[in-house]
Amino acid sequence: MPEEAAVYTHGHHESVLRSHRWRTAENSAAYLVGGLRPGQSVLDVGCGPGTITADIAGLVSPGRVTALDTGREILDEAAAVAAGRGLDNIEFATGDVHALDFPDDSFDVVHAHQVLQHVSDPVRALREMRRVCRPGGVVAARDSDYAAMTWYPPSAGMARWQELYDRVARANGGEPDAGRRLLSWARRAGFTDITPSAAAWCFATPQDRAWWSGLWADRTTASSYAELAVAGGHASPGQLAEVADAWRAWGEEPDGWFMVPHGEVLCRA
Repeated sequence: MPEEAAVYTHGHHESVLRSHRWRTAENSAAYLVGGLRPGQSVLDVGCGPGTITADIAGLVSPGRVTALDTGREILDEAAAVAAGRGLDNIEFATGDVHALDFPDDSFDVVHAHQVLQHVSDPVRALREMRRVCRPGGVVAARDSDYAAMTWYPPSAGMARWQELYDRVARANGGEPDAGRRLLSWARRAGFTDITPSAAAWCFATPQDRAWWSGLWADRTTASSYAELAVAGGHASPGQLAEVADAWRAWGEEPDGWFMVPHGEVLCRA
């Protein structure tokens, strides 16, 4: 199986998983859940800690879900989430979305949340997702769009964060503005029946601001993203600390508001 060429910018530091564990089918896959039915088989690509996966498994039970990610350690966490919910209809596997180790027409639904922005060839990935999806099934993908993220009040430090993240992600082989490109990628992958949509996360209450700003401040100085930023010559540790301070300052603003937009596609195989 070929190795994934792009580098996962975020890694699995606690500050990253703090965000990923918050994700649910309701807040991250609402565009898909209306089409899920009991008995369906689902492949969840890039499942991470498995919170969305577990929600999907509950919706399609007694159908089965295969949770796929690149590393065994994060799959162990996903398995613990499933066990904690008493779910026995999830299987776990490592693999590369560019070359899925499943036969053609294996699943009714193939889902990927925040995956295509990190892979080296998103069109090839979508073709593979289509290959393993049964005729008439659905390939679903959702990705954020970093250049379209916006906040209030204005902050020069936050603007530096946005520019820095873009440079680091692109140097790692990813496309941080994937959300706006999903429709184009799906068409290039050969899909003709595509339903595009968009949705957003908004962090504006005092509790949400504290949580979102805190995890990004920590991510900026302590995660794989921070290590890659320094190793790639994109920022010094001191500059990263300044960006983290800007995140914390924004989080204390009583008028603080942050929006994360997402592109979404439902593609009929």
